[in-house]
Amino acid sequence: MKSQREVSKESLKIQSTPIHPMVWSKFSDDQLLNMRFCDLGIAVENSPMFNCITDLYDELETKKIAFRPHCWFSEEWFSPDDVPGIAIPFYLSHSRLRRLERKLMMEVEGGTREECMKILRHEAGHALDTAYQLSRRARWRVIFGKSSLRYPRSYCPLPGSKAYVIHLKRWYAQSHPSEDFAETFAVWLNGPERCQKQYEDWGARTKLEYVGQVMEQVGQSPVICDERSEVEPLVGNTRSLRSYYREKRRRYAVGKPSFFERDLLRIFACSTKSNNRIPACHVLAVCRRQLQSVDASWSVQYRYLVEQMLEEMICRCRELDLCVDRPVGQVKREVLCLLVVNAMTFLQGKYHRLTL
Repeated sequence: MKSQREVSKESLKIQSTPIHPMVWSKFSDDQLLNMRFCDLGIAVENSPMFNCITDLYDELETKKIAFRPHCWFSEEWFSPDDVPGIAIPFYLSHSRLRRLERKLMMEVEGGTREECMKILRHEAGHALDTAYQLSRRARWRVIFGKSSLRYPRSYCPLPGSKAYVIHLKRWYAQSHPSEDFAETFAVWLNGPERCQKQYEDWGARTKLEYVGQVMEQVGQSPVICDERSEVEPLVGNTRSLRSYYREKRRRYAVGKPSFFERDLLRIFACSTKSNNRIPACHVLAVCRRQLQSVDASWSVQYRYLVEQMLEEMICRCRELDLCVDRPVGQVKREVLCLLVVNAMTFLQGKYHRLTL
């Protein structure tokens, strides 16, 4: 009998593109940006993503869910409205592409195993919603809202709300009913014991209980939609990476002032004007580790909010190439003070609007 991983690998091969020699892994950034997506020659089963996908399948099996969403490489993370599968961004296929992504975008979405699994569970929620047409159920609409609502261009989250689970960055569950379901599914899939403890007195507990109930109902049933096509695959995509990143940097406003920029320029120095080369993002990373080990009485919302602010500050420090030119202890105290003051302001409902 074949193992689960062997079965999973065979199912993924059906959805893969032919393998080409990855000579581009030695290219300069300029040479790599001139390449077209269709020439990358990457395939899921020969990439670091294969083990993550297999782990996702194992989690679904543990929850007694028979359906396995198929996966393929595309330009971005998404699960199509009418195809119960998962598109994975191309840069997660190879370390060279991840380095280019980090250099141009300052971060790699899904670049760590933990974050990658979080996003895969989220997208699996969308795929299962499509496969079993869950959002058409009356009870689904009562609990989450209408999935047919138009996606907003931006949303203003409530960091202190207990009506939504906390999973992906930026309070993503609050952006749309479909995202609320996918986020709830992801939290449920990751383990009921932790969920029950963390969300014991939350309104989101009702959503988690519903997901458990509906998955028990449909988990072993034939799917309603079993379309196995790949939407926007890299095969046939003649767009260059240069064109892709030019548009992506504009869309995500890379290089434009951020909410924290004035404070960051006050606390840190530009590396070109300082002899001290300790990167500011390294000091912020130390602050993150320290905050993760402090007062356990902090609310879940508060810890999550501070993490989001630190992530934004680290990315902006990389963009501005900031460094430390004063005693590190003094800088860390100023950073912690900045976080506390802004966190209290945000929790009072004054958080800035987020763009989808």
